[in-house]
Amino acid sequence: MNTVDAVVQLSFRVQRILAAVGAEHDLSIIQIRLLGILRDRQPGMLELGNHLGLDKSSMTGLVSRAEKRGLVERMPSPHDGRGVLVALTPAGRRLAEVGEAQIARRVTELMKELNATQRKQFTQLATVLVHG
Repeated sequence: MNTVDAVVQLSFRVQRILAAVGAEHDLSIIQIRLLGILRDRQPGMLELGNHLGLDKSSMTGLVSRAEKRGLVERMPSPHDGRGVLVALTPAGRRLAEVGEAQIARRVTELMKELNATQRKQFTQLATVLVHG
């Protein structure tokens, strides 16, 4: 397999893991990403849209659906009177933690083919690509 094929095939395997975990909780992959982003921050809608690559109307719909499920809440920004921040609710935080654990278990299982040195190298290389 060449590099492109290997990276694409690996991404497909990871997407299947995310989709399977999402399906167990009636979440789409984009909803999983939303919960993941909100684990350690309370971004504004624009920042959240930038992270997810969504336009304003798509972002509004995504947050509205998550809000109806009781997973997120909107609150006024203390720094911008027109701005809105998005945060996990306690139920959203619990679901994010459960999903994170399930994803971690399945990705760890996927990575068992690599020895400890290879996993460390893979992590270092993937980090370069993610931040590059």
